[in-house]
Amino acid sequence: MTSTVIILVVGIVVVLTAVYVSWRAGRLDRLHIRLELAGQALEAALLQRRSTVLLMAGSRILDPATSLMLATAAQEARIAGPEERERAESDLSRTIRAVVDQDRFREKLAEAPGGADLLEELDAAVTKVVYSRRFHNNAVGVTRTAQQRWLAKTLRLAGHTDFPQFFEIDDDPPKSMATE
Repeated sequence: MTSTVIILVVGIVVVLTAVYVSWRAGRLDRLHIRLELAGQALEAALLQRRSTVLLMAGSRILDPATSLMLATAAQEARIAGPEERERAESDLSRTIRAVVDQDRFREKLAEAPGGADLLEELDAAVTKVVYSRRFHNNAVGVTRTAQQRWLAKTLRLAGHTDFPQFFEIDDDPPKSMATE
């Protein structure tokens, strides 16, 4: 009878351990899915911002120098490789701030036909980048923490997935946008 109890206890421990490991693996899988979706949302937000900046630069509303500056920064962000990506996106953020925070820029652009719509679209795109990056970096932090736990490391529950990386850019919105 004692051997039956020992076998039963060992069986219960094995089943509970298997259930726990399976639950942790499922959680890690869900975190990787969340991370992938957050990365795609961030990519879409960055693409929308670049597209809006290029649309604004090509609108013929702005002076040629400003249009060239915006178009160049957006194009550099578009063609940047993985190593230069964060720098190029940060440069685009700084260029947007430099242009939009010019004296009376918003008022002048709003007076031009279609200018108010462009400003509204740019504000929405800039805001979306800020929130998308924060959501992505939050997902990276949670996933990294889960991957670093002893059980996940020991049993290689993350498989061969790359260690997720934060996306660190200067994404501060223009000051004139923050006050509205």
